[in-house]
Amino acid sequence: MLKTRIITALVLLAVLLPVLYFANPVAFAVVVTAFFGAAVWEGFRLFNPGSSRALLISLAWSAAFCYSFFFGAHTQPLFWFAISALIWLLRFVPSLKIGLPPLGSTANTMLSLTYAIAIVACFAAIVTLFRHSPAYLLSVMVLVWIADIGAYCAGKAFGKRKLAPSISPGKSWEGAIGGALAVLVLAAASIVFGGAALADTFAVHLQARFGWAVLALVLIVVAAASVVGDLFESQLKRRAGVKDSSKLLPGHGGVLDRIDALIPVLPLAALIDTWL
Repeated sequence: MLKTRIITALVLLAVLLPVLYFANPVAFAVVVTAFFGAAVWEGFRLFNPGSSRALLISLAWSAAFCYSFFFGAHTQPLFWFAISALIWLLRFVPSLKIGLPPLGSTANTMLSLTYAIAIVACFAAIVTLFRHSPAYLLSVMVLVWIADIGAYCAGKAFGKRKLAPSISPGKSWEGAIGGALAVLVLAAASIVFGGAALADTFAVHLQARFGWAVLALVLIVVAAASVVGDLFESQLKRRAGVKDSSKLLPGHGGVLDRIDALIPVLPLAALIDTWL
């Protein structure tokens, strides 16, 4: 399994890094649209297990996304970022407490459309942050990865109080706090010691514009949002009775399994970026 995970990760890096740094707009559009389509396909299957329409739905949404965000002249990404923040705050966060509607119900259909909107907002944020710069986009993603790694290490070392035992028994409050602290420490280090190499990053811009207190507050929210995104997808998988969102990425599961924590965070970062 470890060998498979490493091979898949290397292949993804070999594809994604050149696309990011060679700044080829066509290649970027193709790769982003492909991953978007995969995420929509997986999401539809989680809400509608066994449905034969998943591929058709994902192709239709992918075509609409590609046209709107790469060829459309009147797309307003700010709308998607704002609506994403409201969706997560008002609908998805409460679901971690109250649960999900039954599969096949009208409420489930409405929730699936809402989650699709959240996926659109996530990929719209990828496009927007990339247009700022590839390093800027990666700097936001790195915050989420640091939170995840920090939470795993802290949870292994100190985890006692379960965060959401009915959704993801392995997660603990100590892990979540450890992940947030890791983000704070490493972001502060990047600002103090990063110099010119890390000048064009989200944390540096945020601190320069609003100061240390606002930076700390935003980073804590980012770390918390990444946990919520992870937990919500785990909730969807548990209800659907599957371990992974798909098997598209051998050793890693599906695309949603890799970006679940990014779905609430990237639109939030893009929304904040409008004030920077």
